[in-house]
Amino acid sequence: MTRRKQFAFVALGGVAVLGIAALIVWRPWTQRLVTIVRGGKGPPTFVLLHGYGSSAEQWEPFTQTIAFPRSGRFVFPQGPETTVPPDGPIGGRAWWRLDLASHIAPGHSVPDLSATRPPGIKTAASMLGTLLRDLSWSPGGPLVLGGFSQGSMVASELVFSTDHRIAALVILSGTLVDEATWEQNFSRRRGLPVFLSHGRSDAILPFEVADRFRSKLQRAGLDVTWVPFNGGHEVTEEVVIALNAFLRRLGAGADAP
Repeated sequence: MTRRKQFAFVALGGVAVLGIAALIVWRPWTQRLVTIVRGGKGPPTFVLLHGYGSSAEQWEPFTQTIAFPRSGRFVFPQGPETTVPPDGPIGGRAWWRLDLASHIAPGHSVPDLSATRPPGIKTAASMLGTLLRDLSWSPGGPLVLGGFSQGSMVASELVFSTDHRIAALVILSGTLVDEATWEQNFSRRRGLPVFLSHGRSDAILPFEVADRFRSKLQRAGLDVTWVPFNGGHEVTEEVVIALNAFLRRLGAGADAP
């Protein structure tokens, strides 16, 4: 065990049904994400999506390590799918069924999803979009959107396929999915602050693809904070410290210095 404190999450999720914006017609047949909500009443709001095989509940300790204003609200959506062995733990949650082994190219040991278009990612992003519309009315104000691993893929899909207003995007150990389509929309988000972290020894999602993601975002004019670290598929203390500094620069950090 290393001396540094680890904040390792192999997946993220969570969410509670929230209010509907004024002038938006209530549609009870629209499937909404279940969420766990912690912290103040907001704004600001930090929406964090778990990774594959994890759950919203596993994100709750994160609220004790992230420097957010006292009024800030954490919203942890729960992935709509459940996982079963051998593709995931019993009772784990997922944003869509993910068979990483099928995306490992001959001669490689880590899957590459950059040329894929998983059918479930669009559905998951649509459900996330409904949640963000609800949050834009209550509590309103700045909204930081992020996720870990598969959760960050869903968050990225929404950001690079819609015009939902967000204050920043946080990608923890994520990757490119449907790279050609996303890249067409990078420039539409010019100036958007993006926090991107990835372990150099990640054995789940390739570091090289994350670095390419970073490079393309920067060339498109997004304001990228890049945090490579010596570790695997995890959120380390080093990443948490850098993320807190990123949030402070946004003006969404803790009240106390």
